[in-house]
Amino acid sequence: MNRIGYKLMASWVSLGPRFLPFADVATPDLPLGRLLRLSLFQVSVGMALVLLVGTLNRVMIVELGVPASLVGIMLAMPLIFAPFRALIGFRSDTHRCELGWRRVPFIWNGTMLQFGGFAIMPFALLVLAGKLQAANAPIWIGLVSAGLAFLLVGAGVHIVQTAGLALATDLTPPESHPKVVGLMYVMLLLGMIVSSLIFGAALANFSPGRLIQVIQGAAVATMLLNLIAMWKQETRRPLRGAPPPAADPSFRESWASFLQGEQALRRLVVVGLGTMAFGMADILLEPFGGQVLHLTVGATTKLTALLALGGLLGFGWASRVLSRGADPYRIANIGAMIGLPAFALVILAAPLGGTGLFLVGNFLIGFGGALFGHGTLTATMNRAPRHQAGLALGAWGAVQATAAGLGMALSGTLRDVINAVLGAGEGPWGLVGTASGYIFVYGIEILLLLVTILAALPLFRHKAAIRVGVPTADSRHALDGVAPVPQAVDAPGSSVG
Repeated sequence: MNRIGYKLMASWVSLGPRFLPFADVATPDLPLGRLLRLSLFQVSVGMALVLLVGTLNRVMIVELGVPASLVGIMLAMPLIFAPFRALIGFRSDTHRCELGWRRVPFIWNGTMLQFGGFAIMPFALLVLAGKLQAANAPIWIGLVSAGLAFLLVGAGVHIVQTAGLALATDLTPPESHPKVVGLMYVMLLLGMIVSSLIFGAALANFSPGRLIQVIQGAAVATMLLNLIAMWKQETRRPLRGAPPPAADPSFRESWASFLQGEQALRRLVVVGLGTMAFGMADILLEPFGGQVLHLTVGATTKLTALLALGGLLGFGWASRVLSRGADPYRIANIGAMIGLPAFALVILAAPLGGTGLFLVGNFLIGFGGALFGHGTLTATMNRAPRHQAGLALGAWGAVQATAAGLGMALSGTLRDVINAVLGAGEGPWGLVGTASGYIFVYGIEILLLLVTILAALPLFRHKAAIRVGVPTADSRHALDGVAPVPQAVDAPGSSVG
């Protein structure tokens, strides 16, 4: 690293806990600089999310003329790998290699999958849209190659993020988990903000050649960022000459143990409902700005930066209050409540022609989604024992990614179906027919947020009962002079309320 790089890193680290609510997570054995370097894998993930969900969905729908339903299905292709995040996390918990690493091999393999997907993606999209006329390629080649590209990138993102978050959990004590979540997702959002600004500027004058340059540049940047993030992070545990380790439980046994936790199934249902509620708008916000509010490609790409800015502030505030002992599920519910007026403002922007309302709604969607994601992920990390960190985070990620993928596929399909049924005539409030499908989807998201809020109430009501002294199973055992039976998925520090 050159002198300028060292100065930038020193300046960033020197900001300290006053300005960075997660800065005091550092310890003498784990300095903040090392944590910041590890968090670069989240920057690469954020860049991939902006490119797929933000920039490419707008380009495919508006500039390349691909139907929104097909775009939604393409962006939901990584859904195939989402349920395997729990298995990926479990495998990284129990993996043994000759170098003694557990998490690093998974991060590296995920990086290579992302690189391969980005390498073929731009050509596949241009063939799919019929922009490479000289190649005379049939449409099915574009469909297959584009689907393969999205699958590779999606699988890589799932593997890198699951193993990377598990490694961050391994390196930090339980009491620091809220700040670790804040740091990792602040870096994710910073990556989204910076990359969205770069992509927006690079594609201001759109052309197929420029699209190829942007996507392949993202492939190279992904590999470099993840290599720097992995370097000398995980302690090597040599196997040669060591006594044979105890047999690991099977995935089925570990999963059954995980589900024995208090209201484990309800917690996963809440994650799925809330993620779908926030995620259905992901592929529609930029096309909505382009088709209904008539914003340019550069302007709609910058919407992702505004969304990420709201998330950045949301994660910063959530990290601060959760580190002081706030109930993570209460914070998640506050995020869902903020989403209600956020989507209402986006809907009202159409009849009023208010770009300002649309921008404020985007910001609030990012802020509320950050509170919801931070709260549920912090609760998951706190309840995961050290030997099951990968499995617990993988389960959270599997539900979260599956719900997001289903939401994207469903939202694009619903938009096309509603517009086809209503035709090109006048829609609600005298709007053009293309606005009807968007408004219908935003209304469904509001309903899902209401269901999420109701489903999450028992989670923090139970914690409130504990705080005011209502006897629980463990406390009744203690009163009888009998030691409580330890729960399989609870860890020290799991009660943060």
